[in-house]
Amino acid sequence: MVAGSWSADLVVSVKLSALRQIRRRVASDELMQSLPTDMHPVLRRVYAARNTAADQLTYSLSQMFPVRTLASAAAAAVRLADARVGQQRVLILGDFDTDGATATALCISCLRAMGFADVVYLVPNRIKFGYGLSPAIADEAAKLRPDLIVTVDNGISSIAGVARAKELGIDVIVTDHHLPGLKLPDAVAIVNPNLVDEPFPSKCLPGVGVAFYVLAAVGRLLAERGLITPGQSKSIVADSLDLVALGTVADLVRLDYNNRIYVSEGLARMRSGHTRPGIRALFTVAGRNICTARASDLGYAIAPRLNAAGRLTDMSLGVDCLLAESDAEALRLAKRLDALNVERRQLQAQMETKARDFVASATRSLADSGGGDRQDAYCLFDSNWHEGIVGLVASRIKEQVRRPVVAFAPADRDGLLKGSARSIEGIHIRDLIDAIAARHPDLVGGFGGHAMAAGLTINAERLDAFRQAFVSAVGQHTDVLSGPDPIWTDGELSSAELSLDLAEELRNGGPWGQGFPEPMFENVLQVADHRVLKNAHLKLSVSHPDGQGLTEAIAFNRTQFPDGYDGSLVKLVYRLDVNEYRNRRTAQLVVEHMQSA
Repeated sequence: MVAGSWSADLVVSVKLSALRQIRRRVASDELMQSLPTDMHPVLRRVYAARNTAADQLTYSLSQMFPVRTLASAAAAAVRLADARVGQQRVLILGDFDTDGATATALCISCLRAMGFADVVYLVPNRIKFGYGLSPAIADEAAKLRPDLIVTVDNGISSIAGVARAKELGIDVIVTDHHLPGLKLPDAVAIVNPNLVDEPFPSKCLPGVGVAFYVLAAVGRLLAERGLITPGQSKSIVADSLDLVALGTVADLVRLDYNNRIYVSEGLARMRSGHTRPGIRALFTVAGRNICTARASDLGYAIAPRLNAAGRLTDMSLGVDCLLAESDAEALRLAKRLDALNVERRQLQAQMETKARDFVASATRSLADSGGGDRQDAYCLFDSNWHEGIVGLVASRIKEQVRRPVVAFAPADRDGLLKGSARSIEGIHIRDLIDAIAARHPDLVGGFGGHAMAAGLTINAERLDAFRQAFVSAVGQHTDVLSGPDPIWTDGELSSAELSLDLAEELRNGGPWGQGFPEPMFENVLQVADHRVLKNAHLKLSVSHPDGQGLTEAIAFNRTQFPDGYDGSLVKLVYRLDVNEYRNRRTAQLVVEHMQSA
């Protein structure tokens, strides 16, 4: 595929502006009336549209699903408690993203606090070893002479790796949340809410959430054996909810009620100052105020800095930052993470430019042949791409083209490509790749993932064949591809509702996130003034048809108005947020979509 010399941005954005539909969520009148009458009516409307009852607006640890309901954790707790009694060495095998890093730090800090005398960790280097407990990583782990390996955020597909550890005389406990395959590893215990026979009510725990439940079960068992007090068994894990909140938001799992409790409790600890030095330091280098921490800070500022280590070097740097005991050490490590994140952004920008050119070329070729304005799916590759960044590129391009995307980069080993796939609602990407692998056994090496994201390895010489199979498999989902591509909103706001007070209430009404989306509104507004900031962002002053005052709005990563704009009225889909600048707080519209009125 040859890149065109013209920009894909305008072509793709114009195509999509005509495709997107704006739809309003429906709020149940009955549910709205059941919510507290002293709540702002807009917030009541928002909660009702998310099918959220009054009893799900109070976040307390006592309302979480009980530890005993994660039945598979019981066997893991027994083996870990025996390791504590026998003073055995426990190795935590983590993953190279924020979910894995927080789960690793959580296990290290909690087990040590519970009296485990010998706990170490190992995170596979993404470039050298790839993901999970492979046989090669089992050999690396054996050099640390553990009696027990506990995987966190990985392991459910590590059949060969667990077998190798067993050959080496090492027991393995698998704790994971990724979807299991038909065959499971031969571990002494497997803890996963997605196991077929697991009764746990929530199937969207993150890896750090699974680890949290396992540690809570260990604490309870140690208390029953008289090795720690009941109070310690509760406080040790509860005091680590800052880590659980960070990993939960970062992994983009659905924020069901159980996960929102994690996040709410963890954010409360951060805001009150009861958090570890590493998280404080990450807020500092990110320029965010931890005293007003919210879920978006974790997802957009803190997690990317941790992830930069796993993408470019070694996630051990991130884990060490989270485990740092002094503010000085934490800040030193956080600054290194921040520098890596700057490098990551530069690499990502270069790769995205190339990817958009690929998409533009494909779009133009398809249009010239009368085949429409978009392919069913996109399979992208460049020999200079970095395998730690391809997931970010796939995600960004997927948002542009609203189609499944897989992006590949050369692996460290000759002849292999490592890819990251991102999908759209209605197409389960992990199952789709599984079906391709079953239909074409020679195409796909290892793979794993979720409904919306997956990783895989293929032989470079099979790239074209995989591209054809991938596009063909996605093309079978005609109902999804031909269906509407809506942007969902919570309706319009009046001029009186475009206020700082409501912006504050909405900000504090979360935690918002995946599956519990931040409120989005729509209005046709009059543009009084506009300018471009830093050659990248469109700043607007707008007025409401039924009001006199002006409200500031900003459209990030956009510099032009949509086609059909008449110089006056524009339809905005936006979040009502708080803008803090020079100690002044004002209401601001953060524009997510713009089209002609």
